[in-house]
Amino acid sequence: MKNSTVNKTTTVETAFHQFCQNITLPAATIKKIQQRYQRIVKQLNKDFWGQPEPVAHCLYVGSYGRDTDILVSDIDVLFWLPKARLARYQDRITNGASGLLQDLKKSIKRTYTSTSLRADGQVVVAPFNDKVRFEIVPCFEQADKSFIYPDTNQGGSWHKTDPRPEIEAVNAMDKKTNGLMKNLCRMTRAWKQEWNVPISGLLIDTLVYNFLNQWKPKSGAKVRYDHACRDFFKFLSEQNQEQSYWLALGSRQHVERTGLFEHKAKRCYNLALEAIEKEKFRIAHTKWRQIYGNKFPA
Repeated sequence: MKNSTVNKTTTVETAFHQFCQNITLPAATIKKIQQRYQRIVKQLNKDFWGQPEPVAHCLYVGSYGRDTDILVSDIDVLFWLPKARLARYQDRITNGASGLLQDLKKSIKRTYTSTSLRADGQVVVAPFNDKVRFEIVPCFEQADKSFIYPDTNQGGSWHKTDPRPEIEAVNAMDKKTNGLMKNLCRMTRAWKQEWNVPISGLLIDTLVYNFLNQWKPKSGAKVRYDHACRDFFKFLSEQNQEQSYWLALGSRQHVERTGLFEHKAKRCYNLALEAIEKEKFRIAHTKWRQIYGNKFPA
């Protein structure tokens, strides 16, 4: 009986390990993204800084920048310009924000001449045939290492973003939890996709961070991913449905609610309870696939 329990636990752990591998971006995809990133940034640095550097004055942001995404769609990139150029755009009588986006678009067009670029609100969008889409945000670095960026809507305005502390918070918690932080963020994205959950990537990462900050697995025991997922769904289901925003991990900026997720989290908490209670893995893994979809091993 003892050996049976050990084998069951090992099998579940192996399945979760494989699941995490299945939803992690492959090296070939990351390499392709990096090559495009460097081409875009090299041209921007040449035009705005006078030096064709492929990795200077730029930063991956969003889910890709925090290394918590599972699907390659939008690659968010910040590119900051020399501070001396800021007044040139802010002092324009008509929509300096739009002028900045257009200047950025012209620069990228010199490298990707056949790509259908467009300036859209706060970003220059560069879509590629493999459905990977770069969204490049022109910005200016501030003394506190945050950034201000343009918004062309309603005559033009400027907003603040502070992604570095968010990236640092993810990396610190991932190190502290031996990889659980990023894996749980990715698994939650798989759940979001499978159950059509109205929740943003930054809110997922923030709630995972908040959960792990207070989660106490059994003392001395090896962390089990099935237990972590079960407890996280319980944590999600118990969020206040009247709460309209949370403070983002690291930056403490407001992360707005985009819909109710608590009820679906409760249903999956119950499924996780059933999975853990099942004696045979063949039954248990079916429950996990109900939660996470077919990327969970069959």
